[in-house]
Amino acid sequence: MDDKPNWEHDGHDWPNRASSRFLSAGGLRWHVQKMGEGPVLLLLHGTGAATHSWRDFAPILAERFTVIAPDLPGHGFTASPPYERMSLPGMAAAIGALIEALGVSPALVLGHSAGAAILIQLCLEGRLAPSGIISLNGALMPWRGLPAHVFSPVAKLLAGNALVSRVFAWRAGNRKEIERLVASTGSALSPNGVDFYQRLIRHPSHIRATLSMMANWDLALIEQGLPHLQTPLYLVVAEGDLTVSPREAQRVRERLPGAELLTLPALGHLAHEEQPAKVAAVVHGIADRLTLSAR
Repeated sequence: MDDKPNWEHDGHDWPNRASSRFLSAGGLRWHVQKMGEGPVLLLLHGTGAATHSWRDFAPILAERFTVIAPDLPGHGFTASPPYERMSLPGMAAAIGALIEALGVSPALVLGHSAGAAILIQLCLEGRLAPSGIISLNGALMPWRGLPAHVFSPVAKLLAGNALVSRVFAWRAGNRKEIERLVASTGSALSPNGVDFYQRLIRHPSHIRATLSMMANWDLALIEQGLPHLQTPLYLVVAEGDLTVSPREAQRVRERLPGAELLTLPALGHLAHEEQPAKVAAVVHGIADRLTLSAR
């Protein structure tokens, strides 16, 4: 079992491989995909995923935008930073360094799940100044009730045990385990879509990054910062999301009443992988209202 995904082996047929490049920024070696022309659209995937999750979604958007999509630190083919830098501010700083190295100014940003929190943190810190933020099934608010007292301590315990990552990776060899994991999000993916998740999860480094991110995550920063967010926020929520309850969007709007809610019927947490054209149409609609094509 290799600890880290290997680009020549695991990435030999990586989606949109021709758009991939590797560069150094902020002390990390990054895997980034860039495609299309037009205003810059930055895509950030969520915890445990990688650029494969945009495989059909990004090319549609690239017809209108210059799409930039990195693998988050420790995920996919991007190097892992020290454990303590897997926090929300740490991840935001890493992405900020990458954007600076790329020399781009995103006109629009879209984050899936935890990726949305990173983008909001970047905007709150003044590192990004897009015309709008699209939160796709965003994980933006702190856990409530018992999970708030259990989730982070357990994640810290698991993240600190190297054997745990290897056991999880070993279990990923069982296709049924991955299929159950995907189904638990409320989404139904093609066999090819499941393949890419299995390919990553069977590597301990990817598991460690996922657990480390969960262990270090403090969404109280977003909850406290939302009333001060100046960038228009669009909450795109799938009604069938079993990972982040659609009701969480209402909690966001209590903190930021100006946030706009758009719903996706009959889709789950991985809506952009289930129906990429449908979700891309929502993004195009938002871009039209922001008149981004003129930029």
